[in-house]
Parts: sequence; structure tokens; C-alpha cells
Amino acid sequence: MSNWTEYELFVQVVELGSLGKAAGALGLSTPSASRYLATLEQRLGARLIERTTRRLFVTEVGQSFYARCKAILDDMREAVAAVNATTTHPSGTLRVTASQSLGLRHVAPLLPEFHRRHPGVRVELIAANQHHDAIDNNIDVAIRAREYEPDSTHVIRKIAAVRRILVASPSYLECHGIPETPRELSGHQLLVYSHHNPEEMTFQRRDEIIVVRTNPTLNANDAQILRAAAIQGLGILALPVYVMYDDLVARRLVPVMLDWELPRLSISVVYPRRTLVPAKTRAFIDFLLEDFRRHAYERRWESVVAPGATGPS
Repeated sequence: MSNWTEYELFVQVVELGSLGKAAGALGLSTPSASRYLATLEQRLGARLIERTTRRLFVTEVGQSFYARCKAILDDMREAVAAVNATTTHPSGTLRVTASQSLGLRHVAPLLPEFHRRHPGVRVELIAANQHHDAIDNNIDVAIRAREYEPDSTHVIRKIAAVRRILVASPSYLECHGIPETPRELSGHQLLVYSHHNPEEMTFQRRDEIIVVRTNPTLNANDAQILRAAAIQGLGILALPVYVMYDDLVARRLVPVMLDWELPRLSISVVYPRRTLVPAKTRAFIDFLLEDFRRHAYERRWESVVAPGATGPS
């Protein structure tokens, strides 16, 4: 039996005025409660309660000790209640990180409804194209698009797969022609995202694999910069479909070499591995997964680059 139970027993004896009632309140037998109280007094070297066959009263030192124990136990109960509240009722600050493109397209639009459902949660959204370490940066949820997730110290929940494709503006293709094989890319202006193997691209068509060295006209660490440059006709760009979905639907950008595939990316929710996941974290992850299921993004992304596609299905 822990010391805390001895202290709680003592407080119950004082408040209920009976060792038997205090024992019953804590689910103890009266002999066991008597032993715990005796152990407490022996450890303290002081008599806390005087007992006779007819009555029980608290000594002067017992009164002082009771006041301190009562305050400490009340503080502990409040602390436990506060923790329980955070694990059952979403509240507090939620730190979320995602790339600028994922943040713009798949996080920021959800925040008004998420706040309506969970007004006690304050979201701090960190747009970063480099992957923050969730623990070192005090991140609650990271949304990542990668070929693989090497960090086994975190929980990783895949929510969608997305294809990377080559695109260019109609004006660029009209001026420079449409490449049909990866080797033809050496004669084109390339726009390269620096976080996705900027020095080379690996293409596969059935059993054939071709690695193309890149000599980019523009190398940038932000997909939105590259997307804007591609729309303006600067060159051919390789990015995940979700970044350019609206542009593909509107034909501001058109896909090329769709029979050749670049390695696909997995979009995952990543969060620290814990025995108890805070309610704010669970609520946000469930909300995000619900949105991806409802909109069937993976199917929509595939449909917009399917042969003969003219728009979303």
C-alpha cells in the first residue's frame, strides 16, 4: 500500500470521525486500516489520532498534519482531473506541421469546421517543406508526403497515395514540343523541387527503368513557386498531383509522359508514439481522415491524370 493511501486514510478518519467509516470509504477492512494508520504514525514518529473504546480525537500535531495532507490531496485530485479533461475533452494548443501545399489545400480549409466542433482547441499551423522532428520540435501532428517514412519512433498512419507527374503549360509545350521519353528531357527546361532528389529523376515503364540527370532552369524548395513558374511557361515540372489538381482540371497545366512513372508518394499522418494520445490530437487526426475519406482524394487525383480525362470524376 502506497504512502498516498495512508495519507488519504488519515484524512478520511479525521473527516468521518471513525476508523471503520474511513476504511469502508477506501474499500479496506478495519484491521487493515488500523495497521496503515499505525504505520503512518510510526514513520512520522508522532501520534496523530488518540483512540479509546468510546471515541476518537485528533491530536494537535494531527490537526496540523491533516491541514497539509488535505491541501496536497486536493491539489492532486485537481491535477488528475485536469489530465483526464485533456484526454477525454479536446482542449489546449495543437501544433500541426505540413508542407505549404498540403497546408493550403488540405489543412487550412478544414480549420473553421474543426474549430466549430472543438472550440477548446487552438491550432498552431507550421508550414514547412522540410520535415520537422515531432518530438524535438514539440509537434503534435505532422502531415507528410514522402516515398517512405523511416522514423519508427513515431506512429505513422498512411491516408493516401499520390502520383508524381510531369506537367507543363500549353504555351511551353507549343513552343518547345512534347517529350515522349525520359531521355528527351535533356533538351527541355526543367523546374525541380529540391526536396525530391533534385539531381536525378527515376522513371519506370513496366520493366524498363531510366534515370535522368537534371540540369534545372529553376531549382526551388517550395512547390508553389515552381507551380507558378510552370504556369507562366518557364519549363517542365515534376510534382505530386494534389499540388496541381486545380491547374490540371482547368488545363493551366497539362501532363506529359503519363506512361512513365516517377516513384509515388505516401501522404501520412505522423505523431509521437505514446500510451495515451491527447484528445486534441485524436480529434484532429480523426477529422483529417474523415475529410480524406469523404472526398476520396486518391481516386480524384488518379482520375484527373487518367487517359482521356477532362476533369474530376
